Amino acid sequence: MSVMVARKKVVRKWEKLPGRNTFCCDGRIMMARQKGIFYLTLFLILGTCALFFAFECRYLAVQLSPAIPVFAAVLFLFAMATLLRTSFSDPGVIPRALPDEAAFIEMEIEATNGTVPQGQRPPPRIKNFQINNQIVKLKYCYTCKIFRPPRASHCSICDNCVERFDHHCPWVGNCVGKRNYRYFYLFILSLSLLTIYIFTFDIVYVALKSLKIGFLNTLKETPGTVLEVLICFFTLWSVVGLTGFHTFLVALNQTTNEDIKGSWTGKNRVQNPYSHGNMVKNCCEVLCGPLPPSVLDRRGILQQEENAAQEETCTRGPSAQEPTAAQGPGGQAEESSTQQDGSLPHQSAVPVPSLSNAEMPEEKQLTTGELPALSQDAGQAEH
Repeated sequence: MSVMVARKKVVRKWEKLPGRNTFCCDGRIMMARQKGIFYLTLFLILGTCALFFAFECRYLAVQLSPAIPVFAAVLFLFAMATLLRTSFSDPGVIPRALPDEAAFIEMEIEATNGTVPQGQRPPPRIKNFQINNQIVKLKYCYTCKIFRPPRASHCSICDNCVERFDHHCPWVGNCVGKRNYRYFYLFILSLSLLTIYIFTFDIVYVALKSLKIGFLNTLKETPGTVLEVLICFFTLWSVVGLTGFHTFLVALNQTTNEDIKGSWTGKNRVQNPYSHGNMVKNCCEVLCGPLPPSVLDRRGILQQEENAAQEETCTRGPSAQEPTAAQGPGGQAEESSTQQDGSLPHQSAVPVPSLSNAEMPEEKQLTTGELPALSQDAGQAEH
């Protein structure tokens, strides 16, 4: 007997989210698809610090102070924690409009702009919004089918609208937006301090060793230190310069995207409506303000019903499994047909399930509307 069983498969919302992101740990980790440079970042940080702790730290702890490796470990752990927090978190992705919402917005736009004659370019889809007595334009995103909030922008790499979009950073493998900008700033700040720290004590290590065995002999005996110095030297300028640039942006409460586009400077000479006019207040808002929750609900549950056919064998008596044969007076078997409800067969286009060709190979099958007939011997016995 075939029974249709409805199974409910648990599907998380992150599995159906549009955009070009990858998810791990059941949606808890969210990153961009291009993660090659992020792995290079991890390799450079882990490799440089491993060489420093393996060679220079032991010598410097004995010769100078045991606090040197301790402080280096604190900087290393803080930099790694902020890096992973930046890379694995939702930067502030705005959900796309549902079909009903998108249709409503389209109707609202058509009602506002009216019908556009054929051949003419439609007017730009823009809404004006006032913030601190300053007019801010809300632009329409044709991909997400929404009017983007102030300071939001669509990332072409991740294919998502991100709230307070700063930039897409391949070194961290994620967008930098409203929900992870503070961790990104703390990462580059701690990485700058760690790079300066390792570079400085590498020079001190080489100087101390050179006093004993000479400069050339020191370089020959410590190739790992030479490699660290080269990595730190070329990394120092970019990381420290990037930290200084973002410190300037934080003090003005401005994003990289706004600075590149010249939103609050240049020809328009429009003042930044988000600035408090005080560097301390701006820094407190950007770095210490409340962190908004994610609006994606990545680990929310979507239920989909999947019908699966399962064959179940029912334990029944012999009368329900196979036809019974009754012996007549003449010693011949009488043909009988048995149904589950015990009634006679009726007219139907579907054959009786309990009687099949395999179960009664030698018996005569009943046609539609035919009643079971008695044998001649049985009929004569009755007369």
